[in-house]
Amino acid sequence: MKMPSKSTTTPGAPSFAHDWGPRRRVHVVGVAQRVGKTNAALFLALFLLIPAMLIAESDGKWLHRVPDEDRGRTSPFAAQPQAAAAGKVIFSENCAKCHGPDANGLHNRPSLRSERIRHATDGELAWMLKNGNPYKGMPPWSSLPEQQRWQIIAYLRTLPPAHTTGK
Repeated sequence: MKMPSKSTTTPGAPSFAHDWGPRRRVHVVGVAQRVGKTNAALFLALFLLIPAMLIAESDGKWLHRVPDEDRGRTSPFAAQPQAAAAGKVIFSENCAKCHGPDANGLHNRPSLRSERIRHATDGELAWMLKNGNPYKGMPPWSSLPEQQRWQIIAYLRTLPPAHTTGK
């Protein structure tokens, strides 16, 4: 006569262990341990991957997200001093609180006088202003009229390069 195995479940809860037998219970525990290790490995991978993605975004990787049709756009205000003067006012009102009044960057926000920005195309900068960079806290400025975004770019083009320190 077969004796029913002891159940270790909570009273009143359905129990399936008594139908499985001791070998099946060992298998279920082993699967649970493997799942736990898989979750730990997944957590560790994400823990390392997310900061790496954020660092990559701060190193100009956003440039790779710009569509080709946007990258090739040129400013309708290139070399127009009036547009650059208007862009300086718009920059002061909207951008200076993060990038500084001189565009050298504030509070861990990037300088807009860097080589990366200086070498970016007008279209790449226009795309960034419109779409932002949520990985680095840059809001999208799509609420600004396109003309004003181009004026900001005209202003940025008038800035001298960032000063390098002898560190």
